[in-house]
Amino acid sequence: MDSSLTIRFERVNFEYEQGQLVLKEIDFEVRPGETVALVGPSGSGKTTLMNLIPRFFDPTSGRVLVGGYDIRDVRKNSLRKQISVVSQEARLHATSIGENIRYGRLNASDEEVRNAARAANAHGFISEFEEGYDTPAGEAGVRLSGGQRQRIAVARALLKNAHILLLDEATASLDSQSEAWIQDSFDQLSNSCTTFIISHRLATIRDVDRILVIQAGRLVQEGTHAELVVKDGLYRTMASHQFREVKVTG
Repeated sequence: MDSSLTIRFERVNFEYEQGQLVLKEIDFEVRPGETVALVGPSGSGKTTLMNLIPRFFDPTSGRVLVGGYDIRDVRKNSLRKQISVVSQEARLHATSIGENIRYGRLNASDEEVRNAARAANAHGFISEFEEGYDTPAGEAGVRLSGGQRQRIAVARALLKNAHILLLDEATASLDSQSEAWIQDSFDQLSNSCTTFIISHRLATIRDVDRILVIQAGRLVQEGTHAELVVKDGLYRTMASHQFREVKVTG
């Protein structure tokens, strides 16, 4: 695969088995290193669109290209090595905290694991446990708080150092302090890779390079926050409910 890893959706349609068309004629390109947010109402197809990139599903028609290759022609294993995913529910294993981080890159040294934890603002709380990085996380990370689990997931993504980062509502259920810590970590991650973000909190994505507005499975608007907030359309309506300075007239 081309190391530049431009991501291209070409007239992508997707429907589930029951015949419901979820994505309709999606067409856009994301340049290497760009940070792009997907916004829109619940059920509009944002997560489905993102899930096409690591081939959790394949398009019903159209193509998704990564690095110039149709990803259906690339082995899933090879493709997914290039991708880190952090979702709303961090998936941890019933092993130690250190090993949960090391799943990002199995041959990582202890020092690399600790450096990833520091970058994810996780080293402090890990060090407070009596067993430190050897502390069992418990089944599905039950011994850790939601914010702690998310920071472990971010540390794992940092350690993997993938070219593509997918963030799906990764801070939606967190308190404001945990969100701030994790947002800090995401900023570090997105500096070195191509990033897709799904978030209902527009304040967390207003500084991204580009916003794609999805409505009923279609790409209806595209631009920066500054561009979209002054145009009539769905984004401005959404922003008017979250930002005091935005007024919708008419």
